[in-house]
Amino acid sequence: MNDWQRDWPAPAKINLFLHVVGRRADGYHLLQTVFRFLDFGDTLRCEPRSDGRIVLATPLPGVPPETDLTVRAAAALRAATGATAGVTLHVEKRLPMGGGLGGGSSDAATTLMALNRLWHTGLDSPQLQGIGLALGADVPIFVHGRTAFAEGVGERFADVTLPAAWYLVLVPAVAVPTLEIFRSADLRRDTPAIAAGDWHPGFGHNDLEAVACVLYPEVRRHLDWLRQYGGARMSGSGACCFVEFVQESAARAALAALPADMRGFVAAGLDRHPLAMIVAGF
Repeated sequence: MNDWQRDWPAPAKINLFLHVVGRRADGYHLLQTVFRFLDFGDTLRCEPRSDGRIVLATPLPGVPPETDLTVRAAAALRAATGATAGVTLHVEKRLPMGGGLGGGSSDAATTLMALNRLWHTGLDSPQLQGIGLALGADVPIFVHGRTAFAEGVGERFADVTLPAAWYLVLVPAVAVPTLEIFRSADLRRDTPAIAAGDWHPGFGHNDLEAVACVLYPEVRRHLDWLRQYGGARMSGSGACCFVEFVQESAARAALAALPADMRGFVAAGLDRHPLAMIVAGF
């Protein structure tokens, strides 16, 4: 298949735990987390242009195209490499805004990886991660492309091997602004740090969850419903919540039992980003 005709996947991520272990002098929070990708997400298509422009064919309501992370990612790659080619970006959105599933960051990372190949700019994964970090703290993990324990502001990785699992993810009908959660005076910022090798499945919690549940009661309601199936967690800064299952059938049975005023989806956990085998540097 011609790469310009390819659909480029931008998967969701979940945070299996998320601890705030400190704060830098510049205000950025120091985190520890484990990122896992899901077999569910957005899709990007790229169309070449001869006029050198970067155009978003599918702008989000209320988001000026020039501030969209996909457009910014394309512009950042051009600035870093001296590329002059143009592109029209088509994004099929499935991941919610303000959901904690990394939708915008995943779209930006996929844009970087796709255009790095399509424009023949030849950057390796660490170089693309560096560009991505300037766009957002969650962008580098999608370029890194593997399940990982992350720390710092989320840019230092130690790969993790996890058993196969299925996840029921609920999507409350609220968008949670990340900055609002991190700016809260009630956010705990002193959870003791651990060594990456000491983490194991089931360990930890999400420090952002308590703040989000107070500010957005719908998040708490969805978590409370999920907890009948096990140790439910909020992902990222919310609003989406998830619980893990060993069997797909059990996850789908829980989805079928979802109250009429809740919505969600079932997805398998992924060990690697879907683009890991076709993008240079992986």
